[in-house]
Amino acid sequence: MSTLPEPARASRVTIRLVVIQILVVSLLVTLGGRLWYLQIRNGDQYTAEAADNHIQQVVAPATRGSILDARGVPLADNETRLVVSANRTDLMKMRDKGKDVLARLAAVLGLKPEDVAAKVRLCDAKTPKPCWAGSPYQPIPITDQATTQQALQIRERAEDFPGITAEPTAVRRYAAPGGANAAQVLGYLSPVTDEEITKAKENGTPLMRSDQIGRSGLERQYDSQLRGKAGVTRYEVDNVGRVIGKARSDKAIPGANIVTSIDARVQAIAERELDQAMKDARHEFDKNTGTNYKADSGAVVVMEARTGRVVAMASNPSYDPNAWVGGISAKNYQELTGKDSDYPLLNRAIQGQAAPGSIFKVISATAAVRAGYGFNDKFNCSSSYSIGNQVFKNFESKGYGPIDLGRALEVSCDTVFYDIAYRQWQKDGGNNPKHPADWFYRTAHDFGLGKETGIDLPGEVSGRVPDREWKKKYWEANKDAWCKQGDDDSYAGKIAKENCESGMRMRAGDSVNYAIGQGDTLVTPVQMATIYAAISNGGTLYNPTIGKAVISPDGKDITEIKPQAHGRLPFDGRTRDQLDAALAGVATEGTAAWRFGGWPQKQIPMHAKTGTAEVYGKQTTSWFATYTQDYAVVMTISQGGTGSGASGPAVRRIYDALYGVDDKGHVDDKRALLPHPQDKLPAIDKDGSIQAQPIEPPPSPPARKEGGDR
Repeated sequence: MSTLPEPARASRVTIRLVVIQILVVSLLVTLGGRLWYLQIRNGDQYTAEAADNHIQQVVAPATRGSILDARGVPLADNETRLVVSANRTDLMKMRDKGKDVLARLAAVLGLKPEDVAAKVRLCDAKTPKPCWAGSPYQPIPITDQATTQQALQIRERAEDFPGITAEPTAVRRYAAPGGANAAQVLGYLSPVTDEEITKAKENGTPLMRSDQIGRSGLERQYDSQLRGKAGVTRYEVDNVGRVIGKARSDKAIPGANIVTSIDARVQAIAERELDQAMKDARHEFDKNTGTNYKADSGAVVVMEARTGRVVAMASNPSYDPNAWVGGISAKNYQELTGKDSDYPLLNRAIQGQAAPGSIFKVISATAAVRAGYGFNDKFNCSSSYSIGNQVFKNFESKGYGPIDLGRALEVSCDTVFYDIAYRQWQKDGGNNPKHPADWFYRTAHDFGLGKETGIDLPGEVSGRVPDREWKKKYWEANKDAWCKQGDDDSYAGKIAKENCESGMRMRAGDSVNYAIGQGDTLVTPVQMATIYAAISNGGTLYNPTIGKAVISPDGKDITEIKPQAHGRLPFDGRTRDQLDAALAGVATEGTAAWRFGGWPQKQIPMHAKTGTAEVYGKQTTSWFATYTQDYAVVMTISQGGTGSGASGPAVRRIYDALYGVDDKGHVDDKRALLPHPQDKLPAIDKDGSIQAQPIEPPPSPPARKEGGDR
């Protein structure tokens, strides 16, 4: 029994009641505030979201625009295929019977039942591919390879295939007109990812889950113009997903068409000649390694000299971009990306980097003039050049005596450039420079090396000019490893020790090797094509461009893509003319003369430079850089041998096709594919369709007698 007096007990009860009342009032106030927040403050928002829970979207992808060559010939367009699709909502209503429908469908299509079932399951974090990443309320494609007979079976036996449709649908096609594959230039498509959808919302350019977007090449570069706008139909559904009505429908807007500067005929020949040159190189014996040349990859660029427009661009090894249409198989993906594939997805014209060898000497000759050496001064072309205990040999150890810079370019004399580079290195302070002029490195940068050209293709690499800044950064990144390895008494250890102690210095050997395009210098074929085109046109460096115009589906809106310049070569008119004359001499009496025997030089002046770049641990890289007043053509073959030996015949045949030069050196206008660059756009019909000029297979190359070796 409690000992508290009655008033005390009453007081305690009162306190408890007050506390309970306060709690109740607090809860009511909290609930009331939350109710106000939901119904008044954010009422409109939640009302809309509630409505959206009962609205589902079905997306109809827009017809993607075509990619056309300069004459209107489709390089990438769309074709109608019979696409068999399944309505997942209808199949779910049937439960187990839906599985039976899919099994019957698999039997008709000649597919495995488990493969068909996998295609209609929805993707999530736990579901392995294949699966469906789009909306569950839109038809899910099972195959785009259905035959007419299969489609008829499905439609005639509709009672056996509820929820299944077989309809003609537009899908991407890479036509390869006349054999012009252009895979790396065109690129390919694949489904959009969740990350891209989120990013697109932030950028104000929404993507649908059903969208296919460009992954490389022109398909990626001009994706927003090509894609168009998807059509959306909105359905009202109940709480179990059944459609109870249509809310609104927006029609799809087709994508624009892209006209390019590519000529499919020239593209086909460039691809064929590059491939044949690589095959021929593999039959040639490399006396340095005791094996045949591997010729494992290569690239060629054909560019308009006065505009920078790309007429043809080929990369080898290549692939069929149609492999990506409808979703690439695991087997094909492995073939394209596996270790043994040699990475055909790479566009080696803009992503392949290698030492340029002697085609770099136009830069070194310009640097020499800028440094104060006369173009017509005499320099000794000896068979070798010594710096301290190190001997640098001329190509094949051949000497020509006192010659000027023009003749040094013609015969590709290394020792002339060794001598000038060494003297300039000494003037700059040797191993202890204070204020070096660095004309050779500055000139390379002024020629546009060490940075991207600005071509309208994604993924371009910048190459490398190994100047003092790069040398210092490279040493800082590797000095710890060099210093650790330097404790070894082996030859490699001694080299590592030297690099550890003085690897930040621009040594004499670095400078003389650099002057002939060797050492740590890296360039891409498109960079060198841009440079040689600029020499041809008087010095203007153009951004290489492939896109020529964007044309709306109805043909009424045309946006031309004008050539843009990004600089000028660092020489005056006199030096340019001296270089021009020397490069013409290379084609008539220098290292490339044996490849241009019988060429109509008076009608179509040809200019060339050969290059054979040494690569540590590999066979030599073949380079051949050329130009006329109309075009620049540059070809390279990795582990292919000499410049004129491996690449020369192929480049000559490309010019033969462009200008219609027969095997006797006569110009046949009827054979000429493109004697002058194509200026005008293709004609457009009233309905917006673009007229494509007929294309024939490229002519077979004439037989030629070859001789010599360089």
